[in-house]
Parts: sequence; structure tokens; C-alpha cells
Amino acid sequence: MHAPGLTIVIPRNPIQTKGLLLASIRSPDPVIFFEPKILYRMSEDMVPVEDYTIPLGKAEVMREGKDITLVGYGASIRHLQMAAKMAEEKGVQCEIIDLRTIVPYDIETIENSVKKTGRLLITHEGPLIAGAAADITANVHERCFLSLHAPIKRVCGYDTPFPFVYEPFYLPNRFRIFDGIMETMSY
Repeated sequence: MHAPGLTIVIPRNPIQTKGLLLASIRSPDPVIFFEPKILYRMSEDMVPVEDYTIPLGKAEVMREGKDITLVGYGASIRHLQMAAKMAEEKGVQCEIIDLRTIVPYDIETIENSVKKTGRLLITHEGPLIAGAAADITANVHERCFLSLHAPIKRVCGYDTPFPFVYEPFYLPNRFRIFDGIMETMSY
């Protein structure tokens, strides 16, 4: 995240992968394109054959909501969607934003959503410290402080090394995200 001029892209599914990859190839700037390996085993989308691109640096509001904004990218989007369904059963309407490009990320889309909902939860697979969530949190505080009804919640990996066998315990899942949603809602 700390290399000016470098674009970092992380898609959530095969349709996004194709559009973002074609945009990355055609970009005049250098792009690092990450593909979450777990998506290879979970994807069932029918990817369109025609040529299309998805703009780099533009987030997508995947689900409208009025109570809390959930932000993530890549494989974490699946967990956000499951946690949002769990929260909906408790009467909480979640707005889900897929960043798609984490550098540069679309702060305007996040800002507009947070000003509407007043709450924000950010998730990613990396450690809590110095991750994308920390930077987004700082920017949202600068832009939306008076609109926030609760502290921004970050649900991320733990700040510890872990062996691959413990990855299911390390990575944020729908239950940790749901707990974060309910904690933020009850503030």
C-alpha cells in the first residue's frame, strides 16, 4: 500500500476478475493483481465472453442498507454477505461495499455511505496493524467524524504469525464480522 503510483487490485469473483484484469492490462500505470486462491474452489459464475473492463479505483455498492456500512475486498466479501444476512435477521440493514481496488481506494463511495449509515465496519485478511482498514479508518475519521454514531470497527486477521493449518481460526469469518456488526450497533 505504500508505493505511490502503484495500483493494487483484488477481485471477489470470476466476473470481476476478468473485467479488472483487462483494465489492469490496459492501464498505463503499474498494477499488482492479487487473486485469492480460495475463490478458485468457490466460484460458479458464468463469465461473459465479450470484452469488458471494470474501472480501477472505483468501489461497488453491492447491497444498499441504512444502519451500517460494511467494507471489504476479495474473499472477505463472501463473509460480509453472510454476516449481513445474519444481521438482517436481527433487524440490521447493512450496506456492503466491495473496494475492488485497494490502492487507490474509492474513499468517496465509502464517505457517502458512512454519512448515510453513521457506522462503519471494515474487514480484510491481513493483520489489524498497518492494513488497509487502518488507512480507511483514518480517512473516514477525517471526512465523517461528525456523522459517526459509533467508533469504526475493524475485523481483521490477528497480529500474530500463524501456520497454514490454523488459517480458519486466524482469518475473519462471518461470525466475527457479525459480532462486530452487533457491537457497533449497540454502541
